[in-house]
Amino acid sequence: MTIDWQLLGFGDEGWGGVLMDAAAVTVSVSLCAWLLGAALGSVLCWMQISGARWQQRLAHAYITLFRGVPELLVIYLFYFGGRQVVSFVGEKLGLAGPFDVNGFVAGAIAIGLISGAYQSGVFRGAFNAIPRGTLEAATVTGMGRLMLFRRIIVPQALRTALPGMGNQWQSVIKESALVSVTGLVETMNQISTASNSTQMPFFFYSVGAVIYLIITTCSDWLFRYVEKFAMRGQPRARW
Repeated sequence: MTIDWQLLGFGDEGWGGVLMDAAAVTVSVSLCAWLLGAALGSVLCWMQISGARWQQRLAHAYITLFRGVPELLVIYLFYFGGRQVVSFVGEKLGLAGPFDVNGFVAGAIAIGLISGAYQSGVFRGAFNAIPRGTLEAATVTGMGRLMLFRRIIVPQALRTALPGMGNQWQSVIKESALVSVTGLVETMNQISTASNSTQMPFFFYSVGAVIYLIITTCSDWLFRYVEKFAMRGQPRARW
């Protein structure tokens, strides 16, 4: 098997430029989904810890649902099902079609909702890791709930949650490959197009694996740096 490395060039006949653009789309949709998941996860965590009984049950139902349903099915629901819903609403409002759903938006929302179910567990575990004595001491000194949340809970919980959040980011990056079913030109979609156009599937799918490996490795380095920065001044465990 002869490999023409010029196929990865950045000229008119190379795929290097479009693959870099696709990798940027992968990172973008993953970042949007991860941030949405972090926001949802924090809300779900609060509902489970401090919410009323109905809020706790609602959060538990949400987490059970999105942990138990396949990611691809959720993406299909939001993209293809969303198009049907948008078309129905548009027709009822008398708006002129055609109606469509953006693949980037549908994919980011679908993966973000799934990530939120898992990140809620990360945040809940981080909150439970805060010593009870610390919270009681802050309450005794007269701290209100808002100040307690801002000065005690958030700094200590985030420090503990960073490794889990990093793991969730890695998962979101890999799940973003499923967004290719919406037609969004991200890494997996572009790799498939290049493979079919050149009839070199082994080569281009290997290139795709390298691209994802580069993204996840750089992300791992970044999260390790952030964790190290967040843990500055803290005693390290010795084994």
